[in-house]
Amino acid sequence: MKFEDLITEINGFGRFQKMILCISFVGRFTLPCHFLLSNFIAAIPSHHCDISSLDAEGIFGNLSREQKLTVSIPAQDDGTPASCHMFSYPQFHLLTNSSSSSELPVVQCQNGWEYDNSTFISTLATQWDLVCDKKGLNKAVTTIFFVGVMFGAAFFGGTSDRFGRKPMLLVSYISGMAFTLASIFSTSFIMFAVLRFFSGFTITGIVIVSVVLNVEWVDIQHRRLVCITGSMAWAVGSTSLSLFAFCIRDWRWLTVAVTSPLLLSTVLWWVPESARWLIANGRAEKAHYYLHKCAVMNRKEEVISRIKPEALSIIASDEGKKNYSYLDLVRTPKLRRLALLTGTIWFCVATMTYGISLNITGFGLNMYLTQFVYGAIEVPSKLIVYYLLEKIGRRKTEAGAQLLAGISLMINIFIPKDQWVGRTVVAVLGKGFAVAAFCTIVLYSSELYPTVLRQNGMGYNSFLGRLGVCLAPLVLLLDSFWGHFSQTILCSVALIASVVAWQLPETRDRCLPETIEDVEGTGVLFRSQKSKCTQKT
Repeated sequence: MKFEDLITEINGFGRFQKMILCISFVGRFTLPCHFLLSNFIAAIPSHHCDISSLDAEGIFGNLSREQKLTVSIPAQDDGTPASCHMFSYPQFHLLTNSSSSSELPVVQCQNGWEYDNSTFISTLATQWDLVCDKKGLNKAVTTIFFVGVMFGAAFFGGTSDRFGRKPMLLVSYISGMAFTLASIFSTSFIMFAVLRFFSGFTITGIVIVSVVLNVEWVDIQHRRLVCITGSMAWAVGSTSLSLFAFCIRDWRWLTVAVTSPLLLSTVLWWVPESARWLIANGRAEKAHYYLHKCAVMNRKEEVISRIKPEALSIIASDEGKKNYSYLDLVRTPKLRRLALLTGTIWFCVATMTYGISLNITGFGLNMYLTQFVYGAIEVPSKLIVYYLLEKIGRRKTEAGAQLLAGISLMINIFIPKDQWVGRTVVAVLGKGFAVAAFCTIVLYSSELYPTVLRQNGMGYNSFLGRLGVCLAPLVLLLDSFWGHFSQTILCSVALIASVVAWQLPETRDRCLPETIEDVEGTGVLFRSQKSKCTQKT
């Protein structure tokens, strides 16, 4: 008997699996909030030099606030006070003379800044004066966080294959919550940046582990359902972030609000270890324990009562009891080719998706509505993916989504920039296709790698994906050399990923490989569910 047959007999998508899915949904809801949190906590409100010290000395006399600003700070082209400079001494003649102030002597702000609190009560910029010469540090927050995510993906991918899915998921919940909450008590920007790095490092384990855990507990027919349902947590989290940010304008309390679901996930802790992983690692007794719990909850207790732990041991090969590492991804030819292909796709799709997300403009909406629209776009995209995964398969869906995203980017290169409506519509379509590609490759990769290396494979892929995320903002900076440089690169990346995706084997209606031999063709064949999973003879 194969594990696929056993999980089907005890109901491959019963109350047990739905409970796992619901709990992981709560935890994954937090991820997009943290991935996009810098859009709000690192925002730079309108500001100008603080002139309160001059006012305290009585230099201004009975001047109104507007008059004080006029004589103290040069005006920009739009008439607002300059953000980073002030006059070297008050220019009282400007009150009666409308001549230009551009030729008057100016100096950098001497006593800090005064911020407009109409939109934000507090941000990182207002907390540590990250403006003017230090303005780049706000963007550095995002990069630092994603560097942590990148290394965290590799860490949790390897450790969860070695120590199990359940303990590493709990580690990610608790440590991610601890580092994030600790960051709100930072007394300096450096302290905050370090804690933000570790927040990204630890919180990424949630998606790395939960995706695989969900897939390993369901039968073949429901793998796409749990993948799409789980990915909907990203759409819900993205749209909810705009509501959180709109209601909470202080960066500390906003951070607390988007982290709170992790506390709920920890309190409601009821997540079983992966029976597949236990069997693959020679722990048949423990696997039987969780399978029994699954059968009881799914009202299939009579099925598991006929199966002894010794029978489960037959499923695991001696090779499956070894400790595996990332080096095993490149030891054998077919697995090495698989790692190269999936890694390339993850890097490309992540670069493209975040490149499009950071470059969509022209909505004419404020930042809260824009964030809401970005999240809402993902819902129809993922519903379409759910349909296509069954109808045309994983490979065609992935390659097709990448191709259409590339075409969308190519079209935008030729649309004049003053036609913002057309550019926005095409860009939104491009993001929808990019989201579809990202959603598909997560499920696709988890089905391609064997159980003994599945977390290592997902960790490796996620590492490359996060590397692409880190590079996406740098790609957009290339527009300073040529206005369409970034779009050309992102288009090329999407088309390359589409070609690479066609080289992968289809996994629709096929059993998950358990060992390296299954991938190399010397163990269990990738057979259709209709013909069951059989041992190669």
